[in-house]
Amino acid sequence: MNAIFIIGLGFLAQGLFFVRTIAQWFKSEQEGEVISPIVYWQISLVASILMLTYGILRNDFAIVIGQSLVYGIYIRNLQLKQVWNKMYLLSRALFILIPLAYWVWLMYSGNIHSILRNEDVSLFWMVWGTIAQMIFISRFFYQWFHSEKEKESLFPLGFWIISTVGSLMIFTYSIARLDPVLFASHSLGLFVYFRNILLHYGKGSLFDKLNKVPVLNKIIGKVSHKIK
Repeated sequence: MNAIFIIGLGFLAQGLFFVRTIAQWFKSEQEGEVISPIVYWQISLVASILMLTYGILRNDFAIVIGQSLVYGIYIRNLQLKQVWNKMYLLSRALFILIPLAYWVWLMYSGNIHSILRNEDVSLFWMVWGTIAQMIFISRFFYQWFHSEKEKESLFPLGFWIISTVGSLMIFTYSIARLDPVLFASHSLGLFVYFRNILLHYGKGSLFDKLNKVPVLNKIIGKVSHKIK
């Protein structure tokens, strides 16, 4: 398949992941505390399907397994937000069936073997990338356990610490893989992870410094209000 199309698909997926992260960060900065907005989880589902497709086309086992393991947690958070059952039945069906169809196809077509035996990735970097993905996605298992305990969708401090460690590992993996998609997304995401850690420790919002600019404050307030 055309390499430009594959890279473009990857950038679209990571672009959506970045949009969800920015939306969460923006809402949290405006509120002065870490927020888990609904839109974060909705965008996650779409972006994850696109990223899973990208991982399959790139024969990248680390991406495929990473996206597959964390997918159900996105749905669970929407359930905790009491939003999942309010979504259109067709969209819920597609969100469940598409990933399942991918895995059925991978197993029965034999393409799973080409992903595991990708000669473009050395054993060391495949192991490193897989461990990096496991650490990175473990943040969602941590978040899930914490949210189940509290009976609501929340982002605990550990989520952002794990995000930072996993992101740094994937960043090095992206250099070895010459993967511009992973390189761009994880270099940009580190800022948001760090800001959420500071917000957890009660550090002031960056938006507080804009109090002297009423126009900007008004715009920020309107945008934040749109993020549910």
